[in-house]
Amino acid sequence: MLWQKTLCQSLNLKGRILISEHGINGTLGGDMEDLKRYCRQTKDYPGFGKTDFKWSDGTGNEFPKLSVKVKKELVAFTKPDEIKVEKSGVQNGGKHLKPREVNALVEEKGDEVVFFDGRNAFEAKIGKFKNAIVPNVETTHDFINEIESGKYDHLKDKPIVTYCTGGIRCEILSAIMLNRGFKEVYQVEGGIVRYGEKFRDKGLWEGSLYVFDGRMHVNFSDEAKTIGECEGCKGKTSQFRNCADLACRDLILLCETCVEDPEKLKCQPHHTRGRKLEQVG
Repeated sequence: MLWQKTLCQSLNLKGRILISEHGINGTLGGDMEDLKRYCRQTKDYPGFGKTDFKWSDGTGNEFPKLSVKVKKELVAFTKPDEIKVEKSGVQNGGKHLKPREVNALVEEKGDEVVFFDGRNAFEAKIGKFKNAIVPNVETTHDFINEIESGKYDHLKDKPIVTYCTGGIRCEILSAIMLNRGFKEVYQVEGGIVRYGEKFRDKGLWEGSLYVFDGRMHVNFSDEAKTIGECEGCKGKTSQFRNCADLACRDLILLCETCVEDPEKLKCQPHHTRGRKLEQVG
């Protein structure tokens, strides 16, 4: 933690980094040359030579400050002992599929393939893989109960492709599913980010990608489909807004017109007041 914090401060980088005994995960913003120096120096540190860095366009000011924290888990599934990690990575997770292998699997097995969203349900409102199953979860804490509820037991013999933003959540989710009797579980290597970089909006992904920084969402091309529905007028939008109640952490999906109406930004009874959005990959 001290190494990462000192390194980032020396390079004037802002963002969030989580560290656990399983590894490191985070998102940083800053000057391009400083970010490149960060990557080089991180890879020089023993054990981090194969760190997978992903890049996206930004201003460098997407985060208000730097936060480097140590946690029991990189992603809070509340089951830190379920994954086995060695120098080469997670040993008991789902099989990694590169973007082209994802498409090849679908071409081979067709409708048998099930895409399983490993993110918080609200993220899928603006983008997801076509015909994906989106579990009804507000945070990753909810996944264990959701999977153990029995509602997905009919999928245990099907080929399941788990996916998330950068692939970190699926390292754990795929292991959890295999531990509970799902027989053929895959994960998109590098997550939605890598898939989007490869196929843009010409593949199996549709919509925008929610990101946990000031941008709120990104598109992979100018041809991105807008699948989000404005909570005010039911029109199309991909833009989340913060609830007007400072004590509420919920986000509201509103178009450019409806956001001008203060009533549309008011806290609603269904909001989960105080819910803390997780910074995950």
